[in-house]
Amino acid sequence: MTTHFPHGYALLIGVGLSHYAPYSLPVTSRDAQLLRSVLTDPARCAYSEDHIRLLHDEGSTREAIMEGLTWLSQQAESDHEATIIVFFSGHGWREPTGAYFLLPHDIDPSDVPGSAIRDQDFTDALRAIQARRLLTILDCCHAGGMATSKSGGPTLRPPAGLKSLAPPQELISALKEGAGRAIFSSSLGAQESWTRLDGTSSLYTHHLIEALQGAASLPGESVVRLSDLMTYLSQAVPASAQAIHREQTPFFDTATENFPIAMLLGGKGVGARAARPSAGENPPQPVSEASNHFEGPVKLTRVGDIHNSGTMKDVNISAGDIIIGSKPRRQR
Repeated sequence: MTTHFPHGYALLIGVGLSHYAPYSLPVTSRDAQLLRSVLTDPARCAYSEDHIRLLHDEGSTREAIMEGLTWLSQQAESDHEATIIVFFSGHGWREPTGAYFLLPHDIDPSDVPGSAIRDQDFTDALRAIQARRLLTILDCCHAGGMATSKSGGPTLRPPAGLKSLAPPQELISALKEGAGRAIFSSSLGAQESWTRLDGTSSLYTHHLIEALQGAASLPGESVVRLSDLMTYLSQAVPASAQAIHREQTPFFDTATENFPIAMLLGGKGVGARAARPSAGENPPQPVSEASNHFEGPVKLTRVGDIHNSGTMKDVNISAGDIIIGSKPRRQR
C-alpha cells in the first residue's frame, strides 16, 4: 500500500504581514502554515517536505511568489506525473478597467498596479507549469480580517479606484485553460471571504484542511480527490458563514478528471464508521471519530452565468460555484 504522495508539489502563499501595515492580515500567514502542516504530515496528505515551498509574511514578496511559480514549472518539467497545488491567501483587488491584482508583502499603496501581481502575469506563470494536474486555490477578498474578529473594527478599504473582490470570471477562465486544470476560489462575485471567530484561520482554509483530512471521503478510498474537496467545501463554508450572519459561497471551475490531490490519512483511508467533521465553526476532529459520509453520485449544479462545464467520475459539474445534492449515510 502506498503511504506517501510522491508526485505532489505545492506553492503555499499566505501574505500575512504587509510592508504597508494597514494591509496586514496575519490570518493568511497562518492559513498557509496550517496547510503545509497537513500536506506534509505522513499520517495525512503525505507530501514530501522538499516538494513544498512556503511563502509568508516578509517572504511573500512579489519576486518570491513569481520565483515560486517558476520553481513549480521546473518540478513539472522533471516529473511528468506531477500533481501541483498553488494556494494563495491574501487580498485580491480589482480596477474599474477589469484588471485584477493579488497583493504581495511588498505592496506599495501609492502604486498598486506597479507593485502587485497583475492577473495576466499570474496567469502566464501558471500556464508555464506543464503539469498533468494543477489545482489553483485562491482564498482572496478577505474583509480586512476585522469583520469577524472579537475586537471588531472597521473593514479595510482599498485605495480609490480599486475594489476588494473575489477573483473575476475572466481570471478564472484564463487560469483554467489547458488540460488538467482546476480552479477553486473561496467566494464568488462581490462576496467577501471571512475569518473564523477565534482568528486561527480563514473560514475557507479551515474547511479545506478538514476536507484534506477526509471530511467527505468514502470508506475504502486511499486518496483525497477533487470531488471530495468540492463536496465538503460547498456545504461547510456557506454553513459556517451563515452561523456568523455572513454569506460566502465557494466557487469551483474545472473540466479535468477527478484526480487525486493527496493521500487520505497516509493511505489508510477512513473506516466504515468514520464521518465528516461538523460543517460549523468547531475545530476539526480526528476523522476516525467522525460519522456521516456521503454515498452515491453527487450532483453539482452551477448557480450563475458560467457556461463552460466538465464531467468528473461520479460528479456532474456545471463549472462554477456549486450546490450539493446527496443522501447522507445514517449515523451508526
